[in-house]
Amino acid sequence: MKLSISIPDYVQTTAKMLVDEGFECYLVGGAIRDLLLDKQPYDYDLATDALPDEMLNIFPKSVATGAKFGTVLSLTQDSKGEVHEVEVTTFRSEAEYVDGRWPSSVKFVVEIDNDLGRRDFTFNAMAIDFSIADLGGNKEEQLLNIYDPFNGITDLNMKLIRAVGTPIERFKEDGLRAFKACRLASQLEFDIEEETLKAIPRALPVAEMVSMERIRDEFMKMLLQSSKPSIGINLMKDTGLLSIFLPELLEAVGMEQKLYHKYDVYEHSLRTCDIAEDSVKLVALLHDIGKVRTDMGNGHFYGHDIIGAQMTQEILKRLRFSKQEIEKASRLVRNHMFYYPHVTSDMKTEEKERVLLNEWGDAAVRRFLQRVGEENIEDLFKLRIADAMSNPSSEFQPEEIEQLQVHISKILQEDMALNISDLRVNGKDLAKIGVENGPKMGEILNKLLDIVIEDPLKNSKEVLLEEAKKMM
Repeated sequence: MKLSISIPDYVQTTAKMLVDEGFECYLVGGAIRDLLLDKQPYDYDLATDALPDEMLNIFPKSVATGAKFGTVLSLTQDSKGEVHEVEVTTFRSEAEYVDGRWPSSVKFVVEIDNDLGRRDFTFNAMAIDFSIADLGGNKEEQLLNIYDPFNGITDLNMKLIRAVGTPIERFKEDGLRAFKACRLASQLEFDIEEETLKAIPRALPVAEMVSMERIRDEFMKMLLQSSKPSIGINLMKDTGLLSIFLPELLEAVGMEQKLYHKYDVYEHSLRTCDIAEDSVKLVALLHDIGKVRTDMGNGHFYGHDIIGAQMTQEILKRLRFSKQEIEKASRLVRNHMFYYPHVTSDMKTEEKERVLLNEWGDAAVRRFLQRVGEENIEDLFKLRIADAMSNPSSEFQPEEIEQLQVHISKILQEDMALNISDLRVNGKDLAKIGVENGPKMGEILNKLLDIVIEDPLKNSKEVLLEEAKKMM
């Protein structure tokens, strides 16, 4: 099949350097799939019969990132002088895999067919032969021939994800491929071909060998690159993959909420995730995870926000997220139940007055900012909105967020302390009046912060030292 497509000049330049030296060079991998789907590729991978040592001599700037496996990273400038990375790999076949991820050995081959036959899915096993293309210049589009030995184009047209060759063999070679199949089904909104889907549960022992970091990366790609991540999450649930890294979510399946909700905990979590903005996709999926430990059986889940924050920490530690990411996610889960009494246009005068009288005071808003973290407020609002929008029974109204934002803006304009570091006294000051270093000093500093949050005018060195003396 011939296709009129646009290939970046830096990719053509890299390919031309190989072709000019007498080597074959093909564009391979997901870039062709994306081009056929009229999507912008994330990257461009090349395959060649040149050996790694030969590539290092050909490319003026290159890095042997995986020379053992035949991969060299070419650093090539585009027409504007910007440097791009192009991964170039020698045609290869692979021996038995170890640890569910890496081949025990690699054999370099001279035929593109052998190389394509080791790939995961049919639409990733196509190639464009640059050896017969008119490379160079700044052509916006070229008519290029696509080599498609496994009918990947047919599967693309049918919106099917099909393994190359025997599905169980492909999944046994690399445990991450099962996760990738679900991710691509979610991202592309494709179906997984029947035999390919059936092979995933049979390959679970290999999938379990994949590191949590690699599973986390594949899962996050699915969340952030899918318009409906629930497609992939359901596939992972049905095939058994979800139990490997997120078994807590399985406990939510069928857990009725009875009050204030239309869907069970699992379905509500997925719907919230689908609706949420990217910055809170993951926490939206986990925001009600505490309900699996706090179900009272009558539609109440007392303390699920507190338990959920603890469970979120455990889950994200398991998936090797950073301490900062874990802290932020657990704070959002812990505080997602907030409610701000607000005035609406349809309220009667006496109702408005009652709300205004009961409205959070400035001190309450300062404590809210302290709990959540000023840097997390906007994401908490995004989570609150997604949670409400995914629940048809929710009584949430946008005015709640809008009026709280106005109140927070007013508070942030003041000179206030939200953290111990904002106090006008520190540990050295307390030591001078006889407070010993250790738990007692920390306890006093926290009590001083509580005083200042309640009354910002007390944040002066003299007042705080007097308060500290009383505590001593």
